[in-house]
Amino acid sequence: MKHKINYLGFLSLLAFIAILGWTTKNTGLYGFFGFAYYLRYFWVIPDEFFLLNVQKAATSAFMAEMISLVPFMFVCSYIYGSIKAVPTAFGLSFAVSIFTFSAVLIILEAKERKGAACQND
Repeated sequence: MKHKINYLGFLSLLAFIAILGWTTKNTGLYGFFGFAYYLRYFWVIPDEFFLLNVQKAATSAFMAEMISLVPFMFVCSYIYGSIKAVPTAFGLSFAVSIFTFSAVLIILEAKERKGAACQND
């Protein structure tokens, strides 16, 4: 039996960027430690329902990023001026996207676990 690799686990490699923040004393990179959560997906077998949940979470994350980018652009240009507004707005919308993806995936997995528990009773 061939073991399938769950590629979602490779997102945990982004946690190494936080180590770079520790060595360079850039505390802004410590947020990348949050990607260590995805390490657990190396032990999840990617079946069709899991892939559907990932697709739903990715779609929600993409829409959240696209919708949040414009308001962040206006707010950041008001707060920081036009020079620093663009990278800050893109960074914030990326953070919203990652948070949305993680939250939706956790919710969908909890619903799947709850449904599986009800069928076993």
